[in-house]
Amino acid sequence: NPNSVHPRFGFIAAKTVGGAVVRNRVRRRLKAASFSVLSSVPAGAEIVVRAQPAAATASFSTLLADVNAAVVRAQSLADRS
Repeated sequence: NPNSVHPRFGFIAAKTVGGAVVRNRVRRRLKAASFSVLSSVPAGAEIVVRAQPAAATASFSTLLADVNAAVVRAQSLADRS
């Protein structure tokens, strides 16, 4: 909903990422990373993050950098339209 005050994040972790425990851990880590970049996301933004299999073994700093890069890319795409 574009009229929403807060940005929203969605996370997708398919079975290719790993078993249920691994997928949930990846989702929790991505959620924590999204909180770290929340201040740079415009109000009303909706961002969906799809975890790749490499996310299961990635460090938190790598996930944080990837989420940050995705937010920057999403902002540049939004600025074009």
